[in-house]
Amino acid sequence: MVDGVEEQSRFAGWRREVWLFMKAQLSAQIATVIDFLITILLVKLFGIYYLYATFIGSVVGGIVNCVINYEWVFKAEDCKKIYVGLKYFIVWGGSILINTWGTFALTEWLAGMKWVNGLLGYYVYDVFILSKITVALLVAFFWNYYLQRVFVYRNHNLKRFLKQRLEKK
Repeated sequence: MVDGVEEQSRFAGWRREVWLFMKAQLSAQIATVIDFLITILLVKLFGIYYLYATFIGSVVGGIVNCVINYEWVFKAEDCKKIYVGLKYFIVWGGSILINTWGTFALTEWLAGMKWVNGLLGYYVYDVFILSKITVALLVAFFWNYYLQRVFVYRNHNLKRFLKQRLEKK
């Protein structure tokens, strides 16, 4: 009997984690669509350098993501908005830096390869879009989701949380 209860509890916990992940990914996709639309519009319509457009798109997408995650994904009503905002800003700042630098580095690397540039030139007008997609997916899975789940939308004492994490190392 106890094994059956533990099995059901484990399954329910796993299901809850998968559902949370799926909601977070939907929120991220909505923010990403907005980010990409703004980035592409700034580059194509206004002629803004792709690196600046990437940064601006990331800022707007990050704001959209934070609001959706606070209200719907992580339901962090027990956390003060100012603390969520500060913690989100830390994680988001890292995300923007990684996205911007990663897009730049990958774009420049791909553009330097004549065979890649020639091959992609037939299918993708600007290589930076492919770079942005690749980097955005990596950052979404390995940076944003994890840090938002365990740090941003949890009601932590920030000083105690950082002290505990630093002491473990």
